[in-house]
Amino acid sequence: MQTSTEVWIEERTRLLSSVFSVDIAAYAVMSNHYHLVVKLSPDEVDSWGNDEVLARWCSLYKGPPLVQRYYRGDHLCPAELRRIDEYAETFRQRLGDLSWFMKCLNEAIARQANKENECTGHFWESRFKSQALETEEALLACMAYVYLNPIRAAMADTPETSDHTSIKERIQPAFNLAEAIAGQTEQQALTEFAMPLKPLLAFEGVIRNSVQRRILFSFEDYLELVDCTGRVSRNDKRGAIDEKALPILERLNLDPGRWCHRATAFEDSYQDYRAPAGRGQAA
Repeated sequence: MQTSTEVWIEERTRLLSSVFSVDIAAYAVMSNHYHLVVKLSPDEVDSWGNDEVLARWCSLYKGPPLVQRYYRGDHLCPAELRRIDEYAETFRQRLGDLSWFMKCLNEAIARQANKENECTGHFWESRFKSQALETEEALLACMAYVYLNPIRAAMADTPETSDHTSIKERIQPAFNLAEAIAGQTEQQALTEFAMPLKPLLAFEGVIRNSVQRRILFSFEDYLELVDCTGRVSRNDKRGAIDEKALPILERLNLDPGRWCHRATAFEDSYQDYRAPAGRGQAA
Protein backbone atom coordinates (compact mmCIF):
# COMPACT_ATOMS: atom_id res chain seq x y z
CA MET A 1 0.00 0.00 0.00
CA GLN A 2 1.56 3.28 -1.11
CA THR A 3 0.78 6.46 0.78
CA SER A 4 2.44 9.84 1.16
CA THR A 5 4.67 10.52 4.15
CA GLU A 6 2.33 13.27 5.34
CA VAL A 7 -0.70 10.96 5.27
CA TRP A 8 1.32 8.24 7.00
CA ILE A 9 2.21 10.64 9.84
CA GLU A 10 -1.43 11.72 10.15
CA GLU A 11 -2.49 8.10 10.42
CA ARG A 12 0.22 7.25 12.92
CA THR A 13 -0.68 10.21 15.10
CA ARG A 14 -4.38 9.37 15.22
CA LEU A 15 -3.79 5.68 15.95
CA LEU A 16 -1.28 6.43 18.69
CA SER A 17 -3.66 8.90 20.29
CA SER A 18 -6.24 6.11 20.48
CA VAL A 19 -3.73 3.78 22.16
CA PHE A 20 -2.31 6.35 24.61
CA SER A 21 -4.15 8.59 27.08
CA VAL A 22 -3.32 11.52 24.78
CA ASP A 23 -5.88 13.70 22.99
CA ILE A 24 -5.03 15.55 19.77
CA ALA A 25 -6.23 19.15 19.77
CA ALA A 26 -4.43 20.27 16.61
CA TYR A 27 -1.81 19.12 14.13
CA ALA A 28 -0.18 20.24 10.91
CA VAL A 29 2.14 17.99 8.93
CA MET A 30 4.52 19.98 6.76
CA SER A 31 7.08 18.78 4.21
CA ASN A 32 10.01 18.68 6.67
CA HIS A 33 8.45 18.96 10.15
CA TYR A 34 5.16 18.71 11.98
CA HIS A 35 3.37 20.41 14.88
CA LEU A 36 1.14 18.80 17.50
CA VAL A 37 -1.03 20.30 20.22
CA VAL A 38 -2.02 17.57 22.66
CA LYS A 39 -3.86 17.21 25.95
CA LEU A 40 -2.46 14.72 28.44
CA SER A 41 -4.80 12.73 30.68
CA PRO A 42 -2.46 10.52 32.74
CA ASP A 43 -5.27 9.75 35.20
CA GLU A 44 -7.17 7.99 32.41
CA VAL A 45 -4.77 5.06 32.47
CA ASP A 46 -5.75 4.34 36.09
CA SER A 47 -9.16 3.19 34.87
CA TRP A 48 -7.63 0.61 32.52
CA GLY A 49 -7.34 -2.94 33.78
CA ASN A 50 -4.12 -4.90 33.30
CA ASP A 51 -5.53 -6.80 30.31
CA GLU A 52 -6.46 -3.57 28.55
CA VAL A 53 -3.06 -2.03 29.27
CA LEU A 54 -1.29 -5.09 27.86
CA ALA A 55 -3.56 -5.16 24.81
CA ARG A 56 -2.87 -1.50 24.10
CA TRP A 57 0.88 -1.89 24.46
CA CYS A 58 0.94 -5.08 22.39
CA SER A 59 -0.82 -3.27 19.56
CA LEU A 60 2.47 -1.40 19.10
CA TYR A 61 5.08 -3.90 20.28
CA LYS A 62 5.17 -7.68 20.64
CA GLY A 63 6.19 -7.33 24.28
CA PRO A 64 8.44 -9.60 26.38
CA PRO A 65 8.09 -13.37 25.84
CA LEU A 66 6.22 -13.74 29.15
CA VAL A 67 3.66 -11.15 28.06
CA GLN A 68 3.28 -12.94 24.72
CA ARG A 69 2.57 -16.19 26.58
CA TYR A 70 0.00 -14.47 28.81
CA TYR A 71 -1.58 -12.83 25.79
CA ARG A 72 -1.90 -16.25 24.08
CA GLY A 73 -3.68 -17.61 27.15
CA ASP A 74 -0.89 -19.95 28.27
CA HIS A 75 -0.92 -21.21 31.84
CA LEU A 76 1.37 -19.16 34.09
CA CYS A 77 2.52 -19.86 37.63
CA PRO A 78 1.84 -17.32 40.45
CA ALA A 79 5.35 -15.85 40.19
CA GLU A 80 4.90 -15.30 36.46
CA LEU A 81 1.52 -13.65 37.03
CA ARG A 82 3.12 -11.26 39.53
CA ARG A 83 5.68 -10.40 36.87
CA ILE A 84 2.81 -9.75 34.43
CA ASP A 85 1.37 -7.25 36.93
CA GLU A 86 4.75 -5.51 37.04
CA TYR A 87 4.89 -5.33 33.25
CA ALA A 88 1.36 -3.92 33.16
CA GLU A 89 2.27 -1.19 35.64
CA THR A 90 5.32 -0.24 33.57
CA PHE A 91 3.29 -0.09 30.37
CA ARG A 92 0.52 1.84 32.15
CA GLN A 93 2.96 4.60 33.06
CA ARG A 94 4.30 4.71 29.50
CA LEU A 95 0.82 4.99 27.98
CA GLY A 96 0.24 8.20 29.94
CA ASP A 97 3.63 9.73 29.17
CA LEU A 98 4.25 12.31 26.42
CA SER A 99 7.86 11.24 25.88
CA TRP A 100 6.80 7.66 25.15
CA PHE A 101 4.06 8.90 22.84
CA MET A 102 6.61 10.93 20.88
CA LYS A 103 9.08 8.04 20.88
CA CYS A 104 6.48 5.75 19.33
CA LEU A 105 5.69 8.42 16.75
CA ASN A 106 9.16 9.67 15.82
CA GLU A 107 10.82 6.25 15.91
CA ALA A 108 8.30 4.87 13.43
CA ILE A 109 8.67 7.91 11.17
CA ALA A 110 12.48 7.60 11.21
CA ARG A 111 12.38 3.89 10.36
CA GLN A 112 9.96 4.46 7.50
CA ALA A 113 12.00 7.38 6.11
CA ASN A 114 15.28 5.45 6.34
CA LYS A 115 13.65 2.50 4.62
CA GLU A 116 12.41 4.69 1.78
CA ASN A 117 15.80 6.40 1.45
CA GLU A 118 17.70 3.11 1.81
CA CYS A 119 19.95 4.50 4.53
CA THR A 120 20.65 4.19 8.26
CA GLY A 121 21.54 6.54 11.08
CA HIS A 122 19.86 9.47 12.79
CA PHE A 123 16.84 10.94 11.04
CA TRP A 124 15.80 13.68 13.47
CA GLU A 125 18.10 16.62 14.10
CA SER A 126 17.30 16.69 17.82
CA ARG A 127 14.83 15.54 20.45
CA PHE A 128 11.30 16.91 20.19
CA LYS A 129 10.58 20.22 21.89
CA SER A 130 7.46 20.81 23.97
CA GLN A 131 5.83 23.82 25.61
CA ALA A 132 3.18 23.70 28.32
CA LEU A 133 0.03 25.69 27.48
CA GLU A 134 -1.33 26.74 30.86
CA THR A 135 -4.20 29.06 29.85
CA GLU A 136 -7.05 28.86 27.37
CA GLU A 137 -5.60 31.87 25.55
CA ALA A 138 -2.25 30.11 25.15
CA LEU A 139 -3.98 26.97 23.89
CA LEU A 140 -6.09 28.80 21.31
CA ALA A 141 -3.14 30.90 20.13
CA CYS A 142 -0.94 27.85 19.69
CA MET A 143 -3.66 25.98 17.82
CA ALA A 144 -4.13 28.96 15.49
CA TYR A 145 -0.38 29.07 14.88
CA VAL A 146 -0.39 25.37 13.98
CA TYR A 147 -3.44 25.65 11.72
CA LEU A 148 -1.98 28.60 9.84
CA ASN A 149 1.41 26.99 9.14
CA PRO A 150 0.48 25.89 5.58
CA ILE A 151 -0.96 29.33 4.82
CA ARG A 152 2.07 31.21 6.16
CA ALA A 153 4.25 28.93 4.03
CA ALA A 154 2.07 29.71 0.96
CA MET A 155 1.16 26.03 0.64
CA ALA A 156 -2.59 26.70 0.97
CA ASP A 157 -4.94 29.65 0.58
CA THR A 158 -7.39 28.92 3.39
CA PRO A 159 -7.58 26.70 6.50
CA GLU A 160 -10.21 24.42 4.97
CA THR A 161 -7.92 23.67 2.00
CA SER A 162 -4.81 23.07 4.12
CA ASP A 163 -3.90 19.43 3.54
CA HIS A 164 -2.66 17.28 6.41
CA THR A 165 -4.07 19.51 9.14
CA SER A 166 -6.58 18.79 11.87
CA ILE A 167 -8.68 21.84 10.97
CA LYS A 168 -9.38 20.38 7.52
CA GLU A 169 -10.11 17.00 9.11
CA ARG A 170 -12.56 18.65 11.52
CA ILE A 171 -14.36 20.41 8.67
CA GLN A 172 -14.26 17.54 6.17
CA PRO A 173 -13.60 14.25 8.04
CA ALA A 174 -11.76 11.90 5.69
CA PHE A 175 -9.77 9.63 8.00
CA ASN A 176 -10.07 5.99 6.90
CA LEU A 177 -9.43 3.72 9.86
CA ALA A 178 -9.25 0.48 7.86
CA GLU A 179 -6.68 1.90 5.44
CA ALA A 180 -4.64 3.38 8.29
CA ILE A 181 -4.51 0.03 10.13
CA ALA A 182 -3.64 -1.87 6.95
CA GLY A 183 -0.88 0.56 6.00
CA GLN A 184 0.70 0.68 9.45
CA THR A 185 0.51 -3.10 9.80
CA GLU A 186 2.01 -3.69 6.37
CA GLN A 187 4.95 -1.50 7.28
CA GLN A 188 5.34 -3.28 10.64
CA ALA A 189 4.59 -0.13 12.64
CA LEU A 190 1.52 -1.78 14.18
CA THR A 191 0.81 -5.35 15.29
CA GLU A 192 -2.96 -4.98 15.67
CA PHE A 193 -5.60 -2.38 16.52
CA ALA A 194 -8.73 -3.50 18.36
CA MET A 195 -10.08 -0.31 19.91
CA PRO A 196 -12.27 2.61 18.81
CA LEU A 197 -10.63 5.48 16.96
CA LYS A 198 -10.38 8.40 19.37
CA PRO A 199 -11.90 11.58 17.87
CA LEU A 200 -9.96 14.82 17.84
CA LEU A 201 -10.36 16.78 21.07
CA ALA A 202 -13.76 18.45 20.78
CA PHE A 203 -14.70 22.08 21.38
CA GLU A 204 -17.09 22.96 24.20
CA GLY A 205 -18.54 26.46 24.25
CA VAL A 206 -20.49 26.18 27.53
CA ILE A 207 -18.75 26.49 30.91
CA ARG A 208 -20.22 24.24 33.63
CA ASN A 209 -19.56 23.64 37.32
CA SER A 210 -17.96 20.28 36.65
CA VAL A 211 -14.78 18.85 35.20
CA GLN A 212 -14.51 19.81 31.53
CA ARG A 213 -11.92 18.03 29.41
CA ARG A 214 -12.69 19.62 26.07
CA ILE A 215 -11.56 22.92 24.56
CA LEU A 216 -13.49 25.74 26.24
CA PHE A 217 -14.41 27.61 23.07
CA SER A 218 -17.05 27.03 20.42
CA PHE A 219 -15.78 25.65 17.12
CA GLU A 220 -17.78 28.24 15.17
CA ASP A 221 -16.09 31.11 17.02
CA TYR A 222 -12.72 29.45 16.67
CA LEU A 223 -13.06 29.10 12.91
CA GLU A 224 -13.75 32.82 12.70
CA LEU A 225 -10.79 33.54 14.99
CA VAL A 226 -8.41 31.49 12.81
CA ASP A 227 -9.84 33.07 9.65
CA CYS A 228 -9.30 36.60 10.97
CA THR A 229 -5.81 35.78 12.23
CA GLY A 230 -4.84 34.27 8.89
CA ARG A 231 -5.69 37.50 7.07
CA VAL A 232 -2.99 39.38 8.96
CA SER A 233 0.09 39.69 6.77
CA ARG A 234 3.53 39.05 8.28
CA ASN A 235 6.74 40.38 6.76
CA ASP A 236 8.61 37.22 7.71
CA LYS A 237 6.07 34.87 6.11
CA ARG A 238 5.12 34.37 2.47
CA GLY A 239 1.42 33.72 2.75
CA ALA A 240 -1.83 35.02 4.25
CA ILE A 241 -5.56 34.53 3.64
CA ASP A 242 -6.80 36.90 0.94
CA GLU A 243 -8.42 39.91 2.61
CA LYS A 244 -11.16 39.82 -0.05
CA ALA A 245 -12.07 36.21 0.67
CA LEU A 246 -15.52 35.56 2.14
CA PRO A 247 -15.73 34.80 5.88
CA ILE A 248 -14.99 31.16 6.55
CA LEU A 249 -18.54 30.20 7.56
CA GLU A 250 -19.83 31.61 4.28
CA ARG A 251 -17.12 29.81 2.33
CA LEU A 252 -18.21 26.58 3.97
CA ASN A 253 -21.88 27.39 3.34
CA LEU A 254 -22.71 26.88 7.01
CA ASP A 255 -25.31 28.74 9.02
CA PRO A 256 -24.26 29.45 12.64
CA GLY A 257 -27.17 27.53 14.22
CA ARG A 258 -26.56 24.31 12.31
CA TRP A 259 -22.81 24.55 12.73
CA CYS A 260 -23.15 25.12 16.48
CA HIS A 261 -25.20 21.92 16.77
CA ARG A 262 -22.63 19.96 14.77
CA ALA A 263 -19.76 21.31 16.84
CA THR A 264 -21.40 20.36 20.14
CA ALA A 265 -22.09 16.83 18.84
CA PHE A 266 -18.72 16.44 17.13
CA GLU A 267 -18.01 12.91 18.33
CA ASP A 268 -21.12 11.65 16.55
CA SER A 269 -19.52 12.39 13.20
CA TYR A 270 -16.84 9.77 13.96
CA GLN A 271 -19.19 6.89 14.62
CA ASP A 272 -18.45 5.41 11.20
CA TYR A 273 -14.70 5.44 11.80
CA ARG A 274 -14.59 2.92 14.65
CA ALA A 275 -12.71 -0.34 14.47
CA PRO A 276 -14.83 -3.45 14.02
CA ALA A 277 -15.12 -5.81 16.96
CA GLY A 278 -12.44 -8.45 17.43
CA ARG A 279 -8.68 -8.52 17.07
CA GLY A 280 -6.25 -8.56 14.17
CA GLN A 281 -8.68 -7.08 11.67
CA ALA A 282 -5.97 -5.49 9.51
CA ALA A 283 -5.27 -7.10 6.21
